Amino acid sequence: MTEPHASLTGMRFSKGHGTGNDFVLLADPDGDTQISPEQVAFLCDRHRGIGGDGLIRAVRSMHLPEGVALLAGNPGAEWFMDYRNADGSLSEMCGNGVRVFVHFLIEQGLVVLHPGDELTIGTRGGVKVVARTGYGYRVDMGPWEFIFPDKAAERGMDSLVEAAGLAVARPALSVDMGNPHTVVALADAAELEGTNLNQAPSVTPVPPHGTNVEFAVPAEPLVRDDVGHISMRVHERGVGETLSCGTGACAAAATTRFWAGADAPDTWEVTVPGGVVGVRFFPGLDGREHVELSGPAIIVASGVLS
Repeated sequence: MTEPHASLTGMRFSKGHGTGNDFVLLADPDGDTQISPEQVAFLCDRHRGIGGDGLIRAVRSMHLPEGVALLAGNPGAEWFMDYRNADGSLSEMCGNGVRVFVHFLIEQGLVVLHPGDELTIGTRGGVKVVARTGYGYRVDMGPWEFIFPDKAAERGMDSLVEAAGLAVARPALSVDMGNPHTVVALADAAELEGTNLNQAPSVTPVPPHGTNVEFAVPAEPLVRDDVGHISMRVHERGVGETLSCGTGACAAAATTRFWAGADAPDTWEVTVPGGVVGVRFFPGLDGREHVELSGPAIIVASGVLS
């Protein structure tokens, strides 16, 4: 029986992370390498492979149908972030992953990006603009919206979430960040720590394409020096609990800001098990409210598959 990694022998890889959200990264500029779900799962396996929350393939947009479609309206989106969850399933994008992806492009010599410069990236969640900063990267994640807007406006919640460690189902709000998220507010750090995310939470009703589930706790006080503060854990589709989730941090900040009311700030710090990321809401040129995510990106190792 052929091992799932056999056809990848000799291929170079890197391992990187953004606040603990870790990825296997492959450079395939001309789209010559086809990665099967079984190969992705093998490479992301933490015992038999390299280990990661997902796999990112760097490919020029012209070599993927999704990339070609984006290039029609965004000719600067030369590079496409082909992102897979750890189980091999396709995912729209990843906020921590896109920072690590751009850092990988720089490390590989595929792009040059100085502090203050911006790079346009194609993803299955649309085009993302990434700027290099002195401490990492900030990403215009694009507009956000509620998945069930009528329920959000009427009741402030759209679903119920059950999770191991929580005695009763909790109300939640679902947000589209280019990928789906359902956010639950918990009372305190003890509830957050006591929630068991080794098994997937149950969401009713579940959004049409499934959902990632965030459990968030507001700080006390919530706002300090015009910055909102929350702590969060997340269960990602096709992965399980991860140390961080960029789009999830944006979704958690968006829902907490909505629940806090009209005086809530536009700038937030979200503490995740792997560190801290920044979230900022601002008016986009398209007339919609956009979300910016900021944080570090680190390449920890490179090697050759054997």
